[in-house]
Amino acid sequence: MASLEVVPIGTGRELDRFIRLPFRIYREDPIWVAPLPSDERVRLTPGKNPYFEHAEAAYFMAREGGRDVGRISASVDQIYDRIHHERQATFGFFEAESAEATRALLGAAEGWARSKGAEIVRGPMSFNTNDEVGLLIEGFEHHPSILMTYNKREYAGWIESAGYTKAKDLLSHHLVLPRETPEAYRRVAEKVRRRYNVTIRSMDMKHFDEELERVKEVYNSAWLENWGFVPMTDREIDHMAKQLKPAVNPNLVIFAEVGTQTVAFALAMPDVNIALKPIRGRLFPFGILRLLWTLPRIHHSRLMAIGIRKEYRRRGIDALLMEALVRAGNENGIRSGELSWTLEDNYLILRNIEQMGGVRQKVYRIYERRL
Repeated sequence: MASLEVVPIGTGRELDRFIRLPFRIYREDPIWVAPLPSDERVRLTPGKNPYFEHAEAAYFMAREGGRDVGRISASVDQIYDRIHHERQATFGFFEAESAEATRALLGAAEGWARSKGAEIVRGPMSFNTNDEVGLLIEGFEHHPSILMTYNKREYAGWIESAGYTKAKDLLSHHLVLPRETPEAYRRVAEKVRRRYNVTIRSMDMKHFDEELERVKEVYNSAWLENWGFVPMTDREIDHMAKQLKPAVNPNLVIFAEVGTQTVAFALAMPDVNIALKPIRGRLFPFGILRLLWTLPRIHHSRLMAIGIRKEYRRRGIDALLMEALVRAGNENGIRSGELSWTLEDNYLILRNIEQMGGVRQKVYRIYERRL
């Protein structure tokens, strides 16, 4: 019987094997959406992904008899450690074919994390809470939305058997878009509009760079106190914006302003995974044509973020943003959306989602283990 070994990834050819492994694991899975290998290579490469300006990572593959049977990343982030006063490592990009491979991969990630001085390992995160996070533990029958994870059902049991326990659950809700927001929302929105002189507008793509600066003004201050949050650098936000820009519908990006100050924003994206799924990671020769044809015909979206400056919270501005998003969604042919993700103990937001008619559809879990 062939023995199992875990090896570090050190060459471009090995990185290609790392990227390609999920294509084999999910070959027969009708739910999985293949990433674009070129995008994955950028994400994993220092010098191309600005994440590595304040972090470092290592990649490992499990092999049995020369056959790839699993993969994992391990990373440490200087900004996280400084903000949260904790030496954390994360594991991510996890795939495996067995519990044995899982234990071996996690052991390799833990060994690397110890060498970097980490005291705790959490994951899966690829690479932190600004990226794809959490292991899907409920909702396997549902299509994964843009930048949300999908994985095999067995993974939770395998990770838990390796000594990992729950750190936090993240919730995803499905919403059939109403024709208008509930009356209670409309009353609050009108009161806020008058009392605080808040104006609402959508993104102006002709001034994309300036609009992006407004997002930066709000983003880090809005989420700074959230569990596990890592502030993004300007270069990271620029990088993400460049990747998402081709799919942005400016009518689904909403700004709230008081005078000349941007105090909040909401970002919903057409669910590009609907267009990516049929091409199975192949842009050429015909994938890009199918992608371009499908994108304008997407009627499902993902609400990725609602950010409000700390000093403007609990004033009802979220009601204004939701009212504007519902109106824009209806005007742009959006019929449904995923609201994701929300921390399991963010009770205020969860209550608002339920009042809007959102129904919990998926649960993602972040695990942890003390070293």
